[in-house]
Amino acid sequence: MPKREIEVVVDVETTGLDYTKEKIIEFAGVKLVNGKVKEEFQTLINPHQHIRKSSMAIHGITEEMLEGQPDEEEIYPKIFEFIGDAPIIAHNAIFDFSFLNRTHKRLYGTPLENRYIDSQFMFKEVYPSCESCGLECLMNTFKVDFTTRHRAMADAMGLALAYPKLKKMYEQKYAWEISQTKNIDYLFERYLRIQQAINTMQSEMQDLKSIFKVYFEQGGAEITSQTGEVLTYSSKKSFAYDFNQIKDILDEIGALPKAVKLNNAFVDRLVGGKSLDEETRNKIKLARCEITENKVCSIIKPEKH
Repeated sequence: MPKREIEVVVDVETTGLDYTKEKIIEFAGVKLVNGKVKEEFQTLINPHQHIRKSSMAIHGITEEMLEGQPDEEEIYPKIFEFIGDAPIIAHNAIFDFSFLNRTHKRLYGTPLENRYIDSQFMFKEVYPSCESCGLECLMNTFKVDFTTRHRAMADAMGLALAYPKLKKMYEQKYAWEISQTKNIDYLFERYLRIQQAINTMQSEMQDLKSIFKVYFEQGGAEITSQTGEVLTYSSKKSFAYDFNQIKDILDEIGALPKAVKLNNAFVDRLVGGKSLDEETRNKIKLARCEITENKVCSIIKPEKH
């Protein structure tokens, strides 16, 4: 008998994005047995709290739609029974798992012990050149048809249909990576050589661009390559602005969000630091609109003596 592997693909919609304060209002789970869809579970949940407009704009679930729906104490025993001890699969899994884990702690006093698997991370690993790593791109890549998005069952089922193919490719890549770890010293040296070659080529390209610039400044005409690319030249002035002087104007004409890009890393450090009082820290946390998890390798350059 082949081993019976059970995995549960989940998706949640919430009142907001801060899992420490917001609650789940829709849960959907799709149970996979050896990669095949075997069971589904979907429910709305009345959180007995306000839904933020920013979240409502994404999933379209209103407070009126939740009237008469089961509350947490009634529905979560069924949700966690459905999940069981199976691994939880989700796209940007830290978001869904954080909400489920927080709920389990609040209701039962213990953390959720299930392992979670992030299909977004797997997709990045298998298709690193894709411009987007979102669920829609994943479903398009694996030819999964979908008409509805940002409702729990639509997203969970879409991922459930794509996940077995993604998992197979990820496991093949991972097996290849494991086979290469015995060569890690050589591969690190090879990586550094490639990095140096790229840096050299980028420097060479910059030198060539400088020559092109001199050519045009001396009155040179556009050049067309044998394959159709056109080398041309333009000049454009840019200005720096005093933000305090134009902030109100930009806000008045509705251009402030486009004109100003928030430094999320700085805000994270600010919230995690000790300079803010608790009230201010909580106000900033309420503005969170996404949660992600990045895992990176870094190369530390040797000190120069």
